[in-house]
Amino acid sequence: MKSSESIKALAEALCKAQSEMGGAVKDSANPFFKSSYADLTSVIKAIKEPFAKHGLSYTQFPLSNEFGVGVVTRIMHTSGEYMENEYVLPLVKRDPQAAGSAITYARRYALQSIAGIPTADDDAESAMLRTEKSKQDEYEDMIVDLMPVINAIKDGIATGDYSTANEEWRTLSDTEKQLIWKAPSKGGKFTTKEREIMKSPEFREAM
Repeated sequence: MKSSESIKALAEALCKAQSEMGGAVKDSANPFFKSSYADLTSVIKAIKEPFAKHGLSYTQFPLSNEFGVGVVTRIMHTSGEYMENEYVLPLVKRDPQAAGSAITYARRYALQSIAGIPTADDDAESAMLRTEKSKQDEYEDMIVDLMPVINAIKDGIATGDYSTANEEWRTLSDTEKQLIWKAPSKGGKFTTKEREIMKSPEFREAM
């Protein structure tokens, strides 16, 4: 980050402006992820009046280098103080359209970040939710596959046939054991009582 020798007046003005800023409204659609996000126009609307009221302004200059394209965002105060920073994004496809899209994207995130505007990145949230859902689906599939063994262990415990229950337990891998051994409140498949029995000397001696 670069700045003027002092940013005292700028920092004071930015503090006041931020206290009056709302979040950028998520009014643009991402059809691929079926989500919404705050576009550049929404970010500008969120800062425009608070910035003007407290003597703040900004400029954004497109830039390119060996790493990609992006912007230099500078926030200025009427005192002459300023601070600026670069935000560069790599280009997968090097053509004018891709560069223009990347610059617009960089402008939105750079301005939102330097002004401190609260808003949710729905693109990132969607990616995170998809990852979490994928992990949950994988977990549920594993549990379905393990249910015959889990039920056999439970039946052995219920009937006192600890030897059979132990045989079934030993067919599981360490990963599978960890998966179903968790506390019931965390998704484990054995009750507190069953867990106590499985940790008891009587159960272990039946191995």
